[in-house]
Amino acid sequence: MQSKLLYLLGMLFCVFMAQSSYAQNNTSIKGQVTSADEKSGFPGVVIKLKGTSVITRTDVNGKYQIAAPANGVLTFNYIGYDSVSVPVNGRREINVKMQSKDNKLDEVVVIGYGTQKKSDLTGSLSQVKAKDINSYPATNALQALAGRAAGVQVLQNTGAPGAGVSVRIRGTNSIQGSNEPLYVIDGFPIAGSNPSVINNSDIESMEILKDASATAIYGSRGANGVVLITTKKGKAGQNQVSFETTYGIQTLRKKMDLMNAQEYATFYNEQAANDKLAPYFTADQIAGMGKGFDIQDLAFRKAPLKTISFGLSGGSDKTQFAIAGSIFGQDGIIKGSSYDRYSINSNVNHEISKKFSVNLSTTITRIKSEAQNSSGGNRGGSLISAIISAPPTLNPYNDDGSYRGISTSFPYVLSNPLNYINEQSNSTTSNRILSNGAIVYKPIPELSIKISGGVENADDRNDAYTTLKFINSKGSANVSATQSTSLLSENTISYNKTFNQKHSVSAVAGFTYQDFLNTSLSGSGNGYISDISETFDLGSATTPGIPGTSYVKSSLLSYLGRLNYAYDSKYLATVSFRADGSSKYSEGNKWGYFPSAALAWRISNEDFLKESTIISDMKLRLGWGYTGSQAINPYATLNQLLSNKTVFGDALFTSYAPGTVLPGNLKWETTEQKNIGIDVGILTNKIYLTADYYIKNTRDLLNTVQLPSSMGFTTTIQNVGEVSNKGLELALNAKPFSGNFSWDINTNISFNRNKVVKLYGGQDILGGAFNVSAVNDYANILREGQPIGIFYGYVENGYDDKGKIKYKDLNNDGVISTADKTYIGNPNPDFTYGFNSTMSYKNFEFTFFLQGSQGNDIFNISAINNTVDYGYGLNMLRDVYLNHWTPTKTDAKYPVISNSTSATASNRFVENGAYLRLKNIQLAYNLPVQNLNISWAKRLQLYVSAQNILTFTKYSGWDPEINSRGGANSTAQGFDYYSYPNAKTYNVGIRAGF
Repeated sequence: MQSKLLYLLGMLFCVFMAQSSYAQNNTSIKGQVTSADEKSGFPGVVIKLKGTSVITRTDVNGKYQIAAPANGVLTFNYIGYDSVSVPVNGRREINVKMQSKDNKLDEVVVIGYGTQKKSDLTGSLSQVKAKDINSYPATNALQALAGRAAGVQVLQNTGAPGAGVSVRIRGTNSIQGSNEPLYVIDGFPIAGSNPSVINNSDIESMEILKDASATAIYGSRGANGVVLITTKKGKAGQNQVSFETTYGIQTLRKKMDLMNAQEYATFYNEQAANDKLAPYFTADQIAGMGKGFDIQDLAFRKAPLKTISFGLSGGSDKTQFAIAGSIFGQDGIIKGSSYDRYSINSNVNHEISKKFSVNLSTTITRIKSEAQNSSGGNRGGSLISAIISAPPTLNPYNDDGSYRGISTSFPYVLSNPLNYINEQSNSTTSNRILSNGAIVYKPIPELSIKISGGVENADDRNDAYTTLKFINSKGSANVSATQSTSLLSENTISYNKTFNQKHSVSAVAGFTYQDFLNTSLSGSGNGYISDISETFDLGSATTPGIPGTSYVKSSLLSYLGRLNYAYDSKYLATVSFRADGSSKYSEGNKWGYFPSAALAWRISNEDFLKESTIISDMKLRLGWGYTGSQAINPYATLNQLLSNKTVFGDALFTSYAPGTVLPGNLKWETTEQKNIGIDVGILTNKIYLTADYYIKNTRDLLNTVQLPSSMGFTTTIQNVGEVSNKGLELALNAKPFSGNFSWDINTNISFNRNKVVKLYGGQDILGGAFNVSAVNDYANILREGQPIGIFYGYVENGYDDKGKIKYKDLNNDGVISTADKTYIGNPNPDFTYGFNSTMSYKNFEFTFFLQGSQGNDIFNISAINNTVDYGYGLNMLRDVYLNHWTPTKTDAKYPVISNSTSATASNRFVENGAYLRLKNIQLAYNLPVQNLNISWAKRLQLYVSAQNILTFTKYSGWDPEINSRGGANSTAQGFDYYSYPNAKTYNVGIRAGF
């Protein structure tokens, strides 16, 4: 016992003497590490005394302190930056500037159920980073994809605050099913097609998976591409605070050039003369009118846009966290419209032990929107239609302040647009939560077992009310509430190992389960004695509406696997497989199987290119695979009984009867895609080019088929169609200058050609009809051999001797009929493109972003009422007043002004929809916080920016970036039907890091 005690004392003495010797031979060294990119203190850099275990990290200002001998060497390391080794040489202060790695191939990108280095990718993938996503305020992160990713077309449905966005990746695949990509947020495939739950400033990156080898791992939901959204995470040793605020002013991009009061009165007096009627206005009345009233000035406004976001992130080696809160507030440029979002996002990762870790990602969002539902309408029957059509001769208010009844002032069928703005409300409140957690077990470093689960829940309530002050209204209220819940369970096992420094294997396998439940409840009422209660007392209505409810549930069970192999970083291969079982399909067809394979050759790693001073990277990629689309609603394969009310005698009875749709034995829509691509880096990747060519064929398209009435059913759904898409994508990234003056360029261009290959019995599918009185017709069609949604109508052939429109008799039968319809335009662009430039000089940064579309047409339904619908008092474009047919002007643009003038869906209303837009321009100044001794800040940036301030287009409407009939299931693109116009915006803002 005594000998053990003496041994312990001896050991303590040796340790004490070693520490004393270390303290005596080392001096304290301090300094600051800065980033060459941000020119400010760099937190979280690991500093190590070479050859020892002595280690420290820089603080939030990039400062550090470490003890080291005079002849020691300090190493500075940070992921994504070049390591720096500095001899001490007896110094007491050492400042270091770290340079980010120019080789972007070492960056890690997110792929399905994992991550991968860019250099090891075999599939087609585009990445949009946080800086671009948050470059300007937007209600939806999807707007940031426009023009920034090759092969991705973003269609803004309307310019209303919070309006939907349609995204098409490599064209349109389905006729009846959704054409939107699958959105996966932090590993959770969300149920909807609009990830508005996430604030833009919370997003770290968005990866767009495009070819089948990349998307097949998502099986039946991968046919339209996949967008992976990754939110910001905390990093060990980098505790930091971020803050950003923006204030902007939105204005109408342009006013429609309408007739003023004198022109209007003169115009309709001419119409009366042509129709042999007495003039509506006397010469004295016209002389005293002046310019009159332009309702655009009363309906549109300068509207504020405000954003605030605040974030905390950081952690230790064991626990990393990130939490952020944000407010987005946008008033619409039409009075009474707005969109407000409040969100909290958090990410926590904790290492329980070397083998166990847990993580949790949660987003909670509340959205409140006020809509002015304007799309559609006829002769002033909607807000936008009424704004354009209102007579400029009339004050919209009576002398007592009440609304003027425009339809009673003249014998015209018109509505007062201010009625819609002030006396109708349509508000929606949404509460949403998205939460996804996982526990990870690593029995050995190379093997990872992950068990995760999540929930997505949305509770929406819509309240719509029309007051008693609305002309001819007795008050009406409608309330609807919906709840959507999706539960997810994912269980995967992954393995990553490198053998003999040449053979790299990465594999993942697992099974997932996800269900979807949607319920709804609605009620209504008409006839109220007061507006006080609005939608909160439906029972007080004179005529209560019939309430409605619904319940829809479906589920998806999947098995998946993927294997990646690389030999010597030169030869790469990927194979994947997924089996999906859906409750939507009937027995025998519930399961779909989706394999894929890809090969890549890193040519630049071959001996004959290794020493090249020009080509720094070159990789050839080949990919093939199958993906799918479910494309039907739950219960579509079941014979459903629908409830109804039936009267027998004096009593009302409930009845059930089969629906009008005959259920069919349906199977999956399947898309086969082949892709060949090449990546080329030049001059140490200062110039980097990516090119992809693809062929995508979709078969077994689900579509509605008409049935003979004798069957007792009117329609059924069958797998009857085929569609093809072929395209070329080019993306170029360049950094021609670096240093005090740096310049980064990112540009891309995409070409896609789609075609309907096969339809049921070769029968055409007519597009949805529209009715604006002057024209009641359809204007697009699906036909074998033609692009999807091509415009279809009559071709004009000048005017007759009375100034009426003539049409070409294409079949030469002497009669103008539907047989004379033909293709009159194509909404699908020849190509889309984007160009982003960022130039930095010292502390200044100048950015501009151009985005455009070429070769696409727009069918301008809005122009029908306001260019050829005469005799009803509608205001017209000034161009109609100046350039219409008269006996002395027979080559005019517009026909004779007469109530008997008629029109059809013709090429008259098809316009060139191409545009080039200055989407964003920004000038920023980074305050030199270190030089100004602002110790509490790491980064302070002040900026001014503007969006949509310049648009070059020949389109006559408010805005060419419009898609009135857009939506997830829509094949009708390129329509402008009295849509809420887009705004241009001017912003000032601050971005700060602490």
